Amino acid sequence: MKILICSDGTSSAQTAIDLGGFFGGPLQAETTLLGIAEKSQDEQPLREALHAQAQSLRQRGISPDVVVQFGEPVLQIVEQTSHTKYDFVIVGARWTGAVGHYWRSKRTYEVIKAIQPPVLVAIGERKDLKRFVVCTGGKEFIEQAVHFTGKLAAAVGASVTLLHVMAEPPAMYADLVRMEENVDQLLQSKSELGTNLRRQKRELDRLGVSAEVHLRHGIVIDQVFEEVRAGNYDLIVTGTSQARGLLRHYIMGDLTRDIVNRANVPVLVARAGPVKPARTLWKAVKGLFGHR
Repeated sequence: MKILICSDGTSSAQTAIDLGGFFGGPLQAETTLLGIAEKSQDEQPLREALHAQAQSLRQRGISPDVVVQFGEPVLQIVEQTSHTKYDFVIVGARWTGAVGHYWRSKRTYEVIKAIQPPVLVAIGERKDLKRFVVCTGGKEFIEQAVHFTGKLAAAVGASVTLLHVMAEPPAMYADLVRMEENVDQLLQSKSELGTNLRRQKRELDRLGVSAEVHLRHGIVIDQVFEEVRAGNYDLIVTGTSQARGLLRHYIMGDLTRDIVNRANVPVLVARAGPVKPARTLWKAVKGLFGHR
């Protein structure tokens, strides 16, 4: 496995360094520590800071390659990840105090959308990551992200909760809600949601990861953070989808953006697999009523 840690050489990048050290050792990962000098006078101080951060990684048994590039940071990260295939990239996420859609540094969002590998956004100061929560959406295309999360969890001995949040339905569907809140019953059903969650949990079990499924109803972003608080999770996993067309970039939906904005623990923005062909109307109807 290969990890790229992006650092500006300042103390604010220490969370990214710590995360690289936490995952790098158990994964036996080839680790690169990348710094980008935007001005010529920044080069020497940046090199000195990166070598000091590299030494802290060596103390954890990791021997990183230190790379210094020059230019616009996001473009240089894109260039680095284009030339070398990394399994995931770790970036910092300073809070800017902004309001509106983007609360973190604008470059954090640009990196998430621009590069191919999953992005681990270094937020908070968790020294140990033992409880992961995956916002699944209950769809097939998130399974690539679930598999990748499972590999990380297996390496560090973490458990994984698959979280699915459903909109609050009208009162006339109260019986359906009660059935869906019965996780065991849902996982045994033939519904699309039950089938997908069952397959995702089975994959985590296969990787030797302790896994469970949690269901919630209500406004998705609110319920995600209610779950994070209630479960005292150390890492949130959410997804992005690849845009259609000639240009390769990723779409960071409202949920992912809001999670990155509001989280106080690291966020792994994983890459969703391709959307499967649409089901026929008959299969959709069967799925809707298959758990009755």
